[in-house]
Amino acid sequence: MGPGAGPFDAVVLAGGRARRFGADKPAAPLGGRALIEWTAAAASGASRLIVVGPPRDVLPGAVLVREDPPGAGPLPALRAGLAEVRAPRLALLAADMPFLRPAHLARLLDAMGGRRGAVLVDEDGREQWLAGCWRADALRTALGAYTGASLRGLLGPLGPAAVALPAGTRPAWFDCDTPEELAAAERLL
Repeated sequence: MGPGAGPFDAVVLAGGRARRFGADKPAAPLGGRALIEWTAAAASGASRLIVVGPPRDVLPGAVLVREDPPGAGPLPALRAGLAEVRAPRLALLAADMPFLRPAHLARLLDAMGGRRGAVLVDEDGREQWLAGCWRADALRTALGAYTGASLRGLLGPLGPAAVALPAGTRPAWFDCDTPEELAAAERLL
């Protein structure tokens, strides 16, 4: 077993207002599946799949929770999801990443080593805060002390390992924030 072996839970943030998308983005169809199903498949190795957002019928067996108030943003969503985490580590993921795969999560978990987390970086080296793996206790401690409102402000100081993957034609960090990006993802599938 490699350093990344061992249990982890997955927290998928699937709420939000999707202002740029104009519809229920996680439920949007792509290649015969809802976007959120692609992300859930990437987290298939998780002990528990925790979905933060409105109820959807596409993920039987998932633990469903809501942030308070609904649509309040990623930090309240993370707080709600983290309350359901039982494993010592977790993957924190956006619900709209159709090219993320289990091998990418394995790479993140391996990259953690003794660190508090690991996060994917895009081809320009920018952290993708909703494509990372974290130690649950470190996130709980950080959330308890954090008074800001951004994921970067919460997660950046944890000093995560930066994991760069070959971009290829279907980068793991690609997300579908607009109908145009969803159409582009459909073409890339």
